[in-house]
Amino acid sequence: QVQLVESGGGLVQAGGSLRLSCAASGRTFSSSAMGWFRQAPGKEREFVCAIGWNGGSTDYADFAKGRFTISRDNTEKTVYLQMDSLRPEDTAVYYCAAAAFLINIRTRADSWGRGTQVTVSS
Repeated sequence: QVQLVESGGGLVQAGGSLRLSCAASGRTFSSSAMGWFRQAPGKEREFVCAIGWNGGSTDYADFAKGRFTISRDNTEKTVYLQMDSLRPEDTAVYYCAAAAFLINIRTRADSWGRGTQVTVSS
C-alpha cells in the first residue's frame, strides 16, 4: 500500500484557484493509479479525478472537466490537483487515494489520505 498526506487546502473566494498536493510514501507509488475524491458536509464522498501510473491517462468527473487538472511527479512521489474557477459548491474535504488500476479507482481505491479542507466563499 501507499501512505498519503494531502496539503494545500484553504479558504478562497469564488473564481479563485488552489493547488492541492498529495505526498506519497511506499514502494508502489510509481505503479499506482492516483485519484482525488471529495466529501461535502452531509453528502457522500464523490470521485473528482484520477491519473494513471505514468500520467498518460486521466479521468475526470463532469463537474471537474475544464476547471481541475490532475498531474503527478513520480520522482517526487507527489500528485497534484490544480483547481481553477472555484465555486462555493466545491467546498469539501478533498482526499487523495491510490489504486492498482485507473480503470477501477472510483470503486477500488485501497489507500487514503486524511484529507484537506477546501472552502470557497461566495
